[in-house]
Amino acid sequence: MHDAAPILSIAAGDHTRLGAVPDQHGVNFAVFSENATKIELCLFSPDGQREIARLALPDRTGAVWHGFVLGLKPGALYGYRAHGSYDPDHGHRFNPNKLLADPYARSFHGKWTAAAETLGYDPRQHDDGPCSIDSAPFVPKSVVPPHETPWDGAPSPRRPWPETVIYEAHVKGLTKAHPGVPENLRGTYEALGCDAIIEHLQQIGVTALELLPVHTFLDDGFLVERGLTNYWGYNSIGYFALEPRYFGPDGAEGFRRAVDRLHGAGIEVILDVVYNHTAEGDHRGPTLSFRGLDNAAYYQLQANQARYFVNDSGCGNTVAVNRPFVLRMVLDSLRYWVTVMGIDGFRFDLATTLGREPNGFDLYSGFFDAIRQDPVLNRCKMIAEPWDIGPGGYQLGGFPADWAEWNDRFRDTTRKFWRGDAHAAQELAGSLMGTASVFDHSGRKPFSSINFVAAHDGFTLADVTRYREKHNEANGESNGDGHGHNFSDNCGVEGDTKDPSVLSRRAQRVRNLLATVFLSQGTPMLQAGDEMGRTQRGNNNTYCQDNETSWMNWAESDSDLLDFTRKLAALRRDHPVLRQNHYLHGQLREDGHPDVAWSDLDGGALNWRDPSLDGFCLLLRGAAETQTSASGCALIVINGGPEEHKRVVLPDPGPGLRWERKLDTAAPSARAASVAGRKSQPIAAHSIVVFVGAEAAP
Repeated sequence: MHDAAPILSIAAGDHTRLGAVPDQHGVNFAVFSENATKIELCLFSPDGQREIARLALPDRTGAVWHGFVLGLKPGALYGYRAHGSYDPDHGHRFNPNKLLADPYARSFHGKWTAAAETLGYDPRQHDDGPCSIDSAPFVPKSVVPPHETPWDGAPSPRRPWPETVIYEAHVKGLTKAHPGVPENLRGTYEALGCDAIIEHLQQIGVTALELLPVHTFLDDGFLVERGLTNYWGYNSIGYFALEPRYFGPDGAEGFRRAVDRLHGAGIEVILDVVYNHTAEGDHRGPTLSFRGLDNAAYYQLQANQARYFVNDSGCGNTVAVNRPFVLRMVLDSLRYWVTVMGIDGFRFDLATTLGREPNGFDLYSGFFDAIRQDPVLNRCKMIAEPWDIGPGGYQLGGFPADWAEWNDRFRDTTRKFWRGDAHAAQELAGSLMGTASVFDHSGRKPFSSINFVAAHDGFTLADVTRYREKHNEANGESNGDGHGHNFSDNCGVEGDTKDPSVLSRRAQRVRNLLATVFLSQGTPMLQAGDEMGRTQRGNNNTYCQDNETSWMNWAESDSDLLDFTRKLAALRRDHPVLRQNHYLHGQLREDGHPDVAWSDLDGGALNWRDPSLDGFCLLLRGAAETQTSASGCALIVINGGPEEHKRVVLPDPGPGLRWERKLDTAAPSARAASVAGRKSQPIAAHSIVVFVGAEAAP
């Protein structure tokens, strides 16, 4: 620390306002640490290079250390040093030589790097002794934020769940190569609000843009050594701060402006958030913030070996969300993104971790209870990735009734059926009905099932039909990374081909997969680029590929597939019978018709025990539960078999109605056509045909 430090006075301050909170007189600092013996506030020069003052926080209320620095202004740079025992066997890793980021920091000055100087231990002592190197020159500094202004942009569209269509995208991947985005904005938050992006989303019926992580994150050291980066961003270190690598000319304000423009277009913004682990990794990882402030309080440690972390996340550590002040940090973070940044909902990475109490996953855990009673958060869309690698980690269907969940069973079942697997038709029938066997309980509704066939983690939709095996060699792990069970099929040739018959089969299968997503009860989700044929050349784990492998190639967009996607979205939008708010149980409605009925293509009963079953008809009407007969009807005909020139016998649509052939995946450009008076219709091999009830001509 330099001698030319300014003379600053520090008073007790306020323990209720965690983080750095400025007012007209100075800045209040408050930070949680249950086991520290002293917390020092370190102030830095405007360039972040010199520590100009070190002030012990003068007061402690419970587990919160706090102080008020008179005359300090927004923009000041700071960090913390925490004193206490270095005793890994008891979970304590205090080391005042390590400058620590404020967990509540809104932004950082400098760049996070994987520097050996940030290790809290001396590697020569194998984690048994503290490192004496000052890490301050090697880590960013927290920035005192300006006076916070509540969200004053366009209000949330608050789309009802049955109207919701989710588009999962990466900020940079979506916008980096779009020719309609100004060059200086490509790859930035601001690009999300550009007309070209918004128009594309509207054309394909998107109502919610789900962004891969935008919280500040760290590039893993092993990736840096390979010349790669953590592209996906599932390595958070700041839960209140935007990742600066996607800043445009207007920084964080550019993000707010993009959200405002998306709201104005009727599109909600959902953030993929990672509260299950942090970038500090396991016991060999760096000391950047939480570990140094109070390792035993912020993280779950092994019961009999507190030196080591519980690793339910598979990423080295597990955040102790079941503890009050850590839970408070998560809730404060969520509320910040809603009330200040305008966010409409969250997708929780490895959400099972957040609901795990000492006795296991608990639907009534502190985390879920807190969300339920929070007047801000209980109005947001909440989406779970319903699994982790911890005990009892797979919890599909086990989340609260007002949550939705990524449905991997839908993904796998849909892929298996269109690949031609035995017994898959029975599973597909359940998927079309919103996977009721899993979700239809405790007052849950069909929106609970997030239906998708491709997401960021895995093959793109196009690659599901192009590759039988994963090809992840570019990741530098000898193709050992990524999921090995993809239920994919290359249609006869691995990778690129010019064979027209193979290309035709692939295009047909892509349309079938996509149509299954949009025609199923539940909430459809598209991975960005799947609507235009984006390929990753067989890489199913592009977490480290910040390049053309992962970016959307707008110049090579499949215009025919894009048109078909628009057609699907319009069909779902215009016919509520395809997106109902209640499960269908085959009950009779007021008009005497069942709300759902199944048959074979000849109109007869189905043999659900037939392992070779590859086709059926699904007749949908408005749910009997709603006691209305005015919801229309639709007939979904699925033929997964190879037989050409099949015909389907059409059931009676009901009094005053006629059937209209609306969609055919084997003839994607065909226009809607009335089939009044015809008792059967042709259906091609490996296809889906949709008929919709329309008013009969007088």
